[in-house]
Amino acid sequence: MLLRKLIAGIHPRLAVVVHDMLMVWLAWTAVSMLRWSLAPNPSPVSLFDTEVWLVLAAQGLIFWWTGLYRGLWRFASVPDIWNIFRACVLGAFAAAITLFLYNRLVTVPRTVLVIYPLVLAILLGGPRLLYRYWKDSRLDFVTRTPSQRVLVLGAGKAGEALVRDLKRENRYAPVGFLDDNPQLRGARLHGIPVLGTLDQLPQIARETAAEMLVIAMPAANKVQMRRAVELCESSELPFRTVPRLEDVVAGRSSFNELKKVAIEDLLGREQVQLDWTAIRTRLAGKRVLVSGGGGSIGAELCRQIARLGAESLTVLELSEYNLYSIEQELRRDFPDLLFNAWLGDCGDAATCERVFATAKPQIVFHAAAYKHVPLLQGQIREAFRNNVLGTKVMAEAADRSGVESFVLISTDKAVNPTSVMGACKRVAEIFCQNFAQHSQTRFITVRFGNVLDSAGSVVPRFREQIQAGGPVTVTHPEITRYFMTIPEACQLILQASVLGNGGEIFALDMGEPIKIRDLAEQMIRLAGRQEGHEIAIVYTGLRPGEKLFEELFHAQERYSDTAHAKIFLAQPRSMAWSLLLAQLRHGEQAMRDFDEEALRRVVEQLLPEFASGAGSGGATVVAFDSKAV
Repeated sequence: MLLRKLIAGIHPRLAVVVHDMLMVWLAWTAVSMLRWSLAPNPSPVSLFDTEVWLVLAAQGLIFWWTGLYRGLWRFASVPDIWNIFRACVLGAFAAAITLFLYNRLVTVPRTVLVIYPLVLAILLGGPRLLYRYWKDSRLDFVTRTPSQRVLVLGAGKAGEALVRDLKRENRYAPVGFLDDNPQLRGARLHGIPVLGTLDQLPQIARETAAEMLVIAMPAANKVQMRRAVELCESSELPFRTVPRLEDVVAGRSSFNELKKVAIEDLLGREQVQLDWTAIRTRLAGKRVLVSGGGGSIGAELCRQIARLGAESLTVLELSEYNLYSIEQELRRDFPDLLFNAWLGDCGDAATCERVFATAKPQIVFHAAAYKHVPLLQGQIREAFRNNVLGTKVMAEAADRSGVESFVLISTDKAVNPTSVMGACKRVAEIFCQNFAQHSQTRFITVRFGNVLDSAGSVVPRFREQIQAGGPVTVTHPEITRYFMTIPEACQLILQASVLGNGGEIFALDMGEPIKIRDLAEQMIRLAGRQEGHEIAIVYTGLRPGEKLFEELFHAQERYSDTAHAKIFLAQPRSMAWSLLLAQLRHGEQAMRDFDEEALRRVVEQLLPEFASGAGSGGATVVAFDSKAV
C-alpha cells in the first residue's frame, strides 16, 4: 500500500523525464559497448563516468528545448515521433560538442555518434506508440457497451478521419466503406475495406449486419446528399452525417461530430464563392450599424461583420431578449470588438438621431422589419409604420450623418405583392431607390426569399409539429418557395453591398424553388416517422395575401448579371420624388390617426399591382412563373 501511494504521488511528467533519461543512458552505453566490443583491443566501458553524465545533461537540455515533454503519450502520433527523432539528432550534435570541449572526443568512436540517435529514437518512440496502442485497444469488460456496427458512406478524407476517431471509441465498430470511386474498390483505410458503391448500400448493409449508417461527405452538393439520404432511408437503418465544411470552418460544428441529417443538409447548395478580399476591404476598420441585429438575419450579419474586422459594431434592436443574446455572444466571441447595444425602435426619429450621432456609422445594414405575412395582413398600420416609415427614418438619419452605404434587406414578397407585408417592403424599396438620387449615401437594396430555420419560418414550425406527433399543416399541395441558409444569405448580402453604387436592387440567386409538400415529407422521414401512418399532412388552404409561387423580379424590372454569379441586378423603376414624399406624408398622418383604410389607399396608389391583386384584403392569389420573368 505504501509503495502504491508513493508511485501515485509521482508527477506523470517526472516519470516521463526519468524514463527518457534512462533510455539516453541505455542507448549511449549499449552503443558504446557494442562498438568497443568490435575493437581489436576492447576497452572497458564505465556505466557512470563523467562522459555519460555530460551526454545526459546535453541530451536533457535538447529534450527541454524541443518541447518533448509537452506531448502526451496517450495521443502520440507521427508529429511526436518526428519531434523525438529531431531531438535525438540534435542531442547527438550537442553531446558531440560537449565531449569535444571536455576531452576532444578522445574516448568516443565516431560511429557511436552516428548510431546513438537512431537507437535512442527507437527506445523513446517505441514505448510511446505501444502505450497509445494499449490505451486504444484495451477492453474494459466492466463498463464497455457493445459496439454498434457502422457502415460509412464516403471513403475520402472525411471518411478516413471519421473511422480513425470511431476506432478509438468503444461505442462504434466500423465494418466497411461505400464509395462510388471505382479506384477505391478493394482498398483498405485503417484496416477497414471499401466494399462497394453507394447503390449497393441495402445489400451490403445486410451482409455486414450494419446497425447504423454514417454519411461522411461534407462537400457533397444537394443532389448527392439527397441521393445518399434516399439510399439510407431505403435500408431502414438509422443514419447520421458529419457536418458540412462551412459549418466546420465557421466553428458551428466539430469535424467528426456525428449528427442527425437536417433539412438544411438537403436544401443546401454548392459552396458560394465570394470575393472576400473586396468585402473585407470594404468593412475592415469601418464603423457599422445593424438595425434588427438580434433577429435571424441581423444576428448572422453581426457575426460575419465582426469576423471581417470592423472597427465598431452598433446594434439597434427592439427586442430586449434578442439584443441581450447577441450582445453576450459577440462580447464572448469577439472581445476586442467595440460593441454598442441600443434598445429602441428604428421608427423612433429621436432614437435614430441619438444612435447615429453617438455611433457615427459609415455603413448601415437595415434588417429591422416585420415579416410574418398572415399576421401583418390585418395589421397594415404596424406593417406600414415599421417597414415603411421605419426605413424612411433610418435612411434620412443615415443621409444627415453622412453614412457611406445604406443596405436595405428586402424580400421576394415585394415583387408583385399580394400581401400587406410584401407591399410595405416594396414601398420601402421605392423610397430607398429614389432617395439615392437625392443623397450622397449609397442606397442599396438586397432582395431574397425564405431563409431556412429563421425565426417563425416554416422549417421550425414543421419541426415542432412533427415532435408533437402531427399533423403537419401545409397551405396548398402545389405551393413552392425559394430557400437558402442564413449564413449564405448574409454572405451574399455582404457581397452585394460591395457591388452597388447606389439606387440598385440586387436579387440573390435562390436556386430552384422547393415544394413545401416535399419539404414536409422529407422532414417527416428525417425524423424517423412515416408520412400518412404516423404523421399526417393536412392542407389548410392559402392564407390571405399568400402566393402559390414567389418571384424575384417584377416584369418591368429588367435584370442583368453582375460580377458575381449568384447576384442579379434589377433596373429600378423611378417615381416622381415629390409625389412619393406627398404619399408618404399622407401615410404618416393616417398612421398617427390609426386610419387603416386611408393607409391602404396610400399603398394602393403607390403600388397599382397591389391595388389590382390585393386591394380587397389580399385574398386573391396572383401566381407567376419566375423562369418567365
